Amino acid sequence: MIVAATTACFADLPLPQAIARLEDLEYTSVSIVIGDSSRQLTPDQVLDAPSEARRLCRDTHRLNLVGYQLDIEENSPRYYEKFTAVCRLAKATKVVNIVAPSSRLGIPFNEEVERLRKLVEIARLEGTRVSIRTEAGRLSEDPDTLTVLCDNVDGLGVALDPSYFIYGPPRATNYEKILKYVQHVILRDTSRDAFQVRVGQGSIDYGRLVNQLRRHQYDRALCVDIAPLPDTDHHGELRKLRLLLESLL
Repeated sequence: MIVAATTACFADLPLPQAIARLEDLEYTSVSIVIGDSSRQLTPDQVLDAPSEARRLCRDTHRLNLVGYQLDIEENSPRYYEKFTAVCRLAKATKVVNIVAPSSRLGIPFNEEVERLRKLVEIARLEGTRVSIRTEAGRLSEDPDTLTVLCDNVDGLGVALDPSYFIYGPPRATNYEKILKYVQHVILRDTSRDAFQVRVGQGSIDYGRLVNQLRRHQYDRALCVDIAPLPDTDHHGELRKLRLLLESLL
């Protein structure tokens, strides 16, 4: 396993500056977020200006690029074209893993299976792999549903964000059954009452999580995703979680 961080940690900065900040904090690997509302890189930019997108994503200083996190809704215009463009970007920058959201609750299950099968097939043609992230308000919020999705969509992986199993209304918190599908991990500290708290003040047992992942031969990124908090040393929090995770490896 390796410790990485997402560019969303510095979402208010342009992509090159966000990467430079992570390098200053002594991270060695980075996951780039591509989102409709991103100030760093959008799916439209990847589709309409692929050469510039490749240039931006290759300029990671000395950081290893471990994945792309795609924040795009399934009803977005030119959805499959944008997804294909991101897969081609991943291939050009030698990245295998693309993280994408599942559909929101209310979408028929069979419809979601067909959508995910299409994404997996597009990704496979470009030599990449799709993982859907665990997230409240979407079909992926329930481990049982997520297990059935992965069983019905050959090649589909999971991007585990344990915060969504802790914060908010009571929901299934035992996600052991989905660990065998995990291809990416997104981390911050979380409590029942707050999605993000200072490192060490939440409920996530990082040591236990690392041991669980090891039992399933997980050998990819533990990706820190910490947004600024009021009256908190943001750089200090990013450094603290990096050091904590590195101590567990």
